[in-house]
Amino acid sequence: MGGINIKTNADLVTLIKERDLDYIKVGLFDIDGIMRGKYMSRDKFLSSLEKGFAFCDVVVGWDSQDQLYDNVKITGWHTGYGDADVRILPQTTRELPMEEGTILVLGEFAGRVETVCPRGVLRRVIEKAASMGLAATAAAEFEFFLFDETSDSVAEKNYRDLENITPGNFGYSVIRNSVHSEFYEDLLSLCIEMDMPIEGLHTETGPGVLEAALVHDDVLAAADKAALFKTFTKVLAQRNGWIATFMAKWSPKWPGSSGHLHLSLRDDDGNAAFYDDTKPQNMSDQMRHFIGGQQKLMPEFLSMIACTVNSYTRLIPGFWAPTDASWGVENRTCALRAIPGSPNSQRVEYRIAAADINPYIALAAALGSGLWGIENKIEPDEGIIGNAYDHKFSDERQLPRTLFEAAGRLKASTAAVELFGSEFVEHYAATREWEEREFRKAITDWEMQRYFEII
Repeated sequence: MGGINIKTNADLVTLIKERDLDYIKVGLFDIDGIMRGKYMSRDKFLSSLEKGFAFCDVVVGWDSQDQLYDNVKITGWHTGYGDADVRILPQTTRELPMEEGTILVLGEFAGRVETVCPRGVLRRVIEKAASMGLAATAAAEFEFFLFDETSDSVAEKNYRDLENITPGNFGYSVIRNSVHSEFYEDLLSLCIEMDMPIEGLHTETGPGVLEAALVHDDVLAAADKAALFKTFTKVLAQRNGWIATFMAKWSPKWPGSSGHLHLSLRDDDGNAAFYDDTKPQNMSDQMRHFIGGQQKLMPEFLSMIACTVNSYTRLIPGFWAPTDASWGVENRTCALRAIPGSPNSQRVEYRIAAADINPYIALAAALGSGLWGIENKIEPDEGIIGNAYDHKFSDERQLPRTLFEAAGRLKASTAAVELFGSEFVEHYAATREWEEREFRKAITDWEMQRYFEII
């Protein structure tokens, strides 16, 4: 863990005293996957290790722009925006490189607002897996674009005519990663130090776009790594005078940025639950039913994956993003890609996800739907061979086309309530409806260009 191996509160106390740290950085992730946190004095932090600390519950009551939701129940003006309990998680302790001179420790919401905590909802799905005698392993891979811009310059340009760090298509380019080797090496080192190591890092097709595949881990730890990777990649870029975006799609000229999730299961004895060498493609019954559940519930859970208005601009034919709840063996045109291999590598890739995901919520949806499929022995359709974009799907397999529609499907889903709890489903769906209502207030460039003079 980047040189730190903390398991208990006592371990963490010892580390803080040995290093004589005056302040510790604490953070947690909100409903949009944005890290919120602060520096905490040593005395305050140590006193909070056992009993937790308080964080204003506005963190679960505002959007990515700190605008207050007007349609949620768990907090709001009607509650007075009181404090919410947060528990500190010593096992998440990490080094904070880049000369910060302290450590980072994650927390999660507890008590009254725990039902809507993103990390908490994933933890409850993991507990369900354990009750079924199963444990999940996961890994995330992210595409992200880098710009030779700053937070100030992109705002001054109104987010138009931005300069990427490199021009043109150049996937898997050795020239590009050699010219900018200092950034690549800094990112690789940062991720090792912060216990979110990268398995592979390369350029993708497009100007200034990189793809990073993180090393797999138990699913909750994998979600921590994914959420931290997005945060601190942005930090590193900005410290280098650049800016990184994990938007699903920032330009109509280029493919969107994926956030694919790889999942596998093992049983109580540590055996690979997805592997059975007596079955076609070595796919066990559990793997087949897992895919069946993911396929069936994908239209109902889509807002947990495609979580922004922008997400839906990526889900169009021909841009390496799925448009229906499809699956196939080693088929990258499908929403679900079954990957055969050894017992240790047999897995499912959840390809519907983009880089804008909240990793906790997206993994809860991907894992939860698969477990539901195992529990209910859901058979998937015949796997797609060839181009899934050319396939005609039933209405049942078609995905919602807008965030608002997707939120409505989630609210009506009995499986979602069963897996995630009614309070989370109601709260999360309300936040997504808010997001689209905010979008509807905007007048886009497209509308101005299309209608201003001629209508």
